[in-house]
Amino acid sequence: MSKERLYLFDTTLRDGAQMNGVDFTLSDKLIIAKLLDELGLDYVEGGYPGANPTDTDLFAQDHGLRTRFTAFGMTRRPGRSTSNDPGLATLLDAKADAICFVAKSWDYHVRVALETTNEENLASIRDSVEAARQKGREVLIDCEHFFDGYKANPEYALACASVAYQSGARWVVLCDTNGGTLPNEVEAIVGEVVRHVPGDHVGIHAHNDTEQAVANSFAAVRAGARQIQGTLNGLGERCGNANLVSIIPTLKLKAEFADKFDIAISDERLKTLAHASHTLDEMLNRAPNRHAPYVGESAFATKAGIHASAILKEPETYEHVRPEIVGNRRKVLVSDQAGKSNVLAELARVGLSVDKNDPRVGRLLEEVKEREALGFAYEAADASFELLARRVLGRVPDYFTVEKFDVSVEQRINAIGERITVSMAVVKVRVGDETLISAAEGNGPVNALDVALRKDLGKYQKYIGGLELTDYRVRILNGGSEAVTRVLIESQDETGEHWSTVGVSPNIIDASFQALMDSIVYKLVKVGAPA
Repeated sequence: MSKERLYLFDTTLRDGAQMNGVDFTLSDKLIIAKLLDELGLDYVEGGYPGANPTDTDLFAQDHGLRTRFTAFGMTRRPGRSTSNDPGLATLLDAKADAICFVAKSWDYHVRVALETTNEENLASIRDSVEAARQKGREVLIDCEHFFDGYKANPEYALACASVAYQSGARWVVLCDTNGGTLPNEVEAIVGEVVRHVPGDHVGIHAHNDTEQAVANSFAAVRAGARQIQGTLNGLGERCGNANLVSIIPTLKLKAEFADKFDIAISDERLKTLAHASHTLDEMLNRAPNRHAPYVGESAFATKAGIHASAILKEPETYEHVRPEIVGNRRKVLVSDQAGKSNVLAELARVGLSVDKNDPRVGRLLEEVKEREALGFAYEAADASFELLARRVLGRVPDYFTVEKFDVSVEQRINAIGERITVSMAVVKVRVGDETLISAAEGNGPVNALDVALRKDLGKYQKYIGGLELTDYRVRILNGGSEAVTRVLIESQDETGEHWSTVGVSPNIIDASFQALMDSIVYKLVKVGAPA
């Protein structure tokens, strides 16, 4: 039985860019476009040429992508001809394989936003499609507010979709622009649309304002739509768009869709999905969503001891797919809820071979539970757990000793009359028979301590040159003036590897120091630095 082709359209660079805090440069767009192209998306929508200099420059030349690189813009303005509309001319001149026109399909918007007649709006759709086809472009029509428009005036919404198809649009895309339509409504309405426009010309563009954009996309496919629009990591205006990072593996791995449809993304490219998702987050300077389906750090994490025991025997007991298929990995957490199975699994993952009957495993488990009762969180600090385990097993060299450190914070008036706060740290370290003293200023006491600690470690300095702190999180574990503070630090090195360490103390500087020390020692252990 042959499968139907299902097409994926990515609008991260256009609709995703409308998300608060997202601002792509031209360089960013080129990097992300290549990332999406390598992943295997059928269409990549680059932006709106003419709307801003970045998008205009983006479409000024061909970028040699295999995907159908798509320009976005408006249909011709009411009252103008296609030859007398500067916006349409810019779109037609763009170096793009396809043009996606946004068109009104709700008569309320035609009247209020466009201030024109229903007939003129239909003519605008028809004329724009024909003009783009004459230029040799593949044409898509995004029917804006289609579902709200259909519920208000089904005849007119269907007329907009039909005229786009009859004029030669390859795709008529039904947009849930306000994001308030529910899956049962989407399925019913798309089912009616495909009676007028063939399903292999119908797409879905869902927003996530009720947390159902992914479900709405699948509902549309069930009803006959054969293109899904969305964004990487669900970026988009307000609450975001349908998340292609969740949609792609579901289409590939769940029988309802995998048995019926083919998509362009190969099994091999699917293994890069987690990398693509995390790369985008890194470019946006934000931490990846730990709980994201398929690709999140917690997507295949197990905390309860009885679950871990079952997973070690047979992963399918608590995993709906194998994590490596999407580029993720299994993570058995070590916490106060853990049993020996969790500990043994984590030891095996980091390459520490220990017999399950070794009494040190029990001692390690008890120490973990005692320390977690004090506020440590090893499920979120894999590097600190590995160091704790190595110390219990006697496998951490004594690299150096910090004999003392001092951190001061001073507020003063600088030379130009501004009030500034300056932090300084001094660290005294013994490396073998050598005593080293380093001082550094920072934009806060922790930063100053971090810089001073890594400034000079003698013979170990060459091993930590690429080490940097990438995230710093503080949590107050109880209230009052004697509150205990937990500090979690994320670090990375020149290879791009990330790890997390933890420190706990009533003093935030002391807690930070513990986490910083663990990060440095972990790096030395990882590279096999000699004692």
